[in-house]
Amino acid sequence: MSPTSAPVNPVKPSRRHPHDDAPDTAEAFAKLSDMPEGPDRDDLRHDVVEAWLPMADRLAGRFRNRGESYDDLRQVAAMGLVKAVDRYDPARGNAFESYAVPTVTGEIKRHFRDHMWTLHVPRRVQDLRNRVRFAQHELAASIPGRAPTLTEIAEHANLTEDEVRTGLEALESFTALSLDAELPGSDDGYSLSDALGSVDPALDVVIDRESVKPRIAALPERERQILYMRFFGDMTQSRIAEQLGISQMHVSRLITRCCHRLRDEVLADAAA
Repeated sequence: MSPTSAPVNPVKPSRRHPHDDAPDTAEAFAKLSDMPEGPDRDDLRHDVVEAWLPMADRLAGRFRNRGESYDDLRQVAAMGLVKAVDRYDPARGNAFESYAVPTVTGEIKRHFRDHMWTLHVPRRVQDLRNRVRFAQHELAASIPGRAPTLTEIAEHANLTEDEVRTGLEALESFTALSLDAELPGSDDGYSLSDALGSVDPALDVVIDRESVKPRIAALPERERQILYMRFFGDMTQSRIAEQLGISQMHVSRLITRCCHRLRDEVLADAAA
């Protein structure tokens, strides 16, 4: 009887597998590897995937309470299971679960890495976050009544204390908080955006002053004095003229000439 005409046998109940939810699908996989594409093969493939879904759901349950819904995690785990079924080669002699478990787990971790982080976080920091979190959970079971210290986490996870600090910071940085979120304890709608500063226009003045300083220092003494009295002493042109014994028109011409000269020299410096 050819493979295409052979009846599709149901997946047998679990036997000799170490996992309670691991069905015996060795015979089904052997048939899949020999069957050509077609409805019979699709039906058998569907039966195999369905038989292993409880295991995929169990693996998805390990990642609960990490900011993603359990239903979405089950979908991701099911996708990983389908990939494992399609890529598994029974001729290599390994049990399917030894290939499926890391494949499904890897698919879930990849989902968290690619879709759950609001900001791009280096893979190294993500790994530190996971190691620190696992160490915290394991230590919490052995030292009830208090939280593990930074030193204890570092020793348990075989990390440095600086690496633990980085992992702890990453634990609090999985998602970003909207700038429109109200601050805790705020009753008047005060949000994070209200606490942000704005660009200080005086910064541009600082840059301009530092740029013009050496050029002012190179001016003749009388012109420096006139500029100081006008712009720093806030004196009128008439008072400057009176104090220096020159005409107001002369003062006006000197100020205009000095300002044009300084501007041209500063712009030339910037262009150079």
